[in-house]
Amino acid sequence: MSARPAAPAVAAPTVIESAVVEAAVVETAEPCCAAPLPVLGRDVTVPLVTGGEVTYAALDYAASAPALQRVWDDVAAYAPYYASVHRGAGYLSQLSTDLFESSRVTVAEFLDCRPGDQVVFTRSTTDSLNLLAQALPAGCQVFVFETEHHASLLPWQDAHVTYLDAPRTPRQAVETLERALADRDPYGPALVCVTGASNVTGELWPVRELAAAAHAHGARIVLDAAQLAPHHPVSVRELDVDWVAFSGHKLYAPFGSGVLAGRADWLQASAPYLAGGGASKKVARRADGGVDVEWHTTAARHEAGSPNVIGVYAIASACKALTEAGFDALVERERHLIAKVRAGLAEVPAVRVLSLFGDDAPRVGVISFVVEGWNSSHFAAALSAEYGIGVRDGLFCAHPLVRTLLGSDPQDPGECGAPEAEPGERSLNAIRVSFGAGTPDEHVERFVGAVRGLVAEGAKWQYRTESGRCVPAAQPR
Repeated sequence: MSARPAAPAVAAPTVIESAVVEAAVVETAEPCCAAPLPVLGRDVTVPLVTGGEVTYAALDYAASAPALQRVWDDVAAYAPYYASVHRGAGYLSQLSTDLFESSRVTVAEFLDCRPGDQVVFTRSTTDSLNLLAQALPAGCQVFVFETEHHASLLPWQDAHVTYLDAPRTPRQAVETLERALADRDPYGPALVCVTGASNVTGELWPVRELAAAAHAHGARIVLDAAQLAPHHPVSVRELDVDWVAFSGHKLYAPFGSGVLAGRADWLQASAPYLAGGGASKKVARRADGGVDVEWHTTAARHEAGSPNVIGVYAIASACKALTEAGFDALVERERHLIAKVRAGLAEVPAVRVLSLFGDDAPRVGVISFVVEGWNSSHFAAALSAEYGIGVRDGLFCAHPLVRTLLGSDPQDPGECGAPEAEPGERSLNAIRVSFGAGTPDEHVERFVGAVRGLVAEGAKWQYRTESGRCVPAAQPR
């Protein structure tokens, strides 16, 4: 069989990538170590209720990070060559297949996977962890801290689950897990699920130590790296985790794609996540009228249907862009921004920053807080309407953790988003500011100034609750 033709769509982004790198070099230098990476929307302006417009400060990276300009350009260069993969004989189909499979290799390299590990493409972190949940061996016990995002807290409900209380130090996290594992049936399969960086506090978890504890007790471990991978390098080998899951939309890539990477045995032994074309290797009718199916044992086993080739390529492009930018520089710059935000919030007595492990704990650019005398949804709405700053308010799809940090009763009302609470009424949720590789200093400086202004002077506008969201009223205050 002759080799597939060369792929002009794959080569084209190389020229674009060079232009993007040059643009990044000539951008205005930041006071710290490096310029922010160019992202989509960095020049978007939004109207203010008080009049005029301002450049939008996107400080909700923990929900969805803006796409890197480099990623968008790579996708645009490939788009004219888009076609279905794996089963097409045409030039574009073969080209797209090569691009899809080479993206799998890129992601494996980005994660420093072991020989034999599989990279399965999914829709998101949530989808990845649900896939793993349905692949658990019979009788598997699952151990998960109450501090997890719902994506990693909830998929295990068909298994025997032990929910662990929130630890107050990294050491306590390891000790809590060790005690729980010591009490389990040592002969059955077990899985530990843990986050790498909290989507509420930004604090880094002792993943390597937790993995060692899991393995010492015959358990496996899956890492939810949704908040970790965009900020720090993630090495499957060094952390010694069995699987890692993350989402493209938090890794500066658009579209709905995610990754589950790690050991192949449980995935190969389980039924396909979805039954359909692509997952099936051979299908034949039986004499009795039924159907016999031979399923793939590769990653394709869990990738039924036509895959999101563009989304997968976007993830691979983001992996390359972050690797080439250098995580050392990205981490140093983010520490600079974290220090700015934390120092600014510390100067406002009414602000209380939420934390499990304390002020000195290492963290990524995710900080949640409450403001005395303010409903959190009202405060977030005023940041947007009066200052052009986008943050998140609510329970951040981590209800047990936020309620623990706020000291509220588990049965108190509240939801993943704005509550039905009037401005000024005590709320049972928090405000989250999050940032990353594309955030300029001006955005965090404006945020700190806006917090000071709102606490000192109050909102300039009236706000009301509408369909669960706090929005500006028709008239100013």
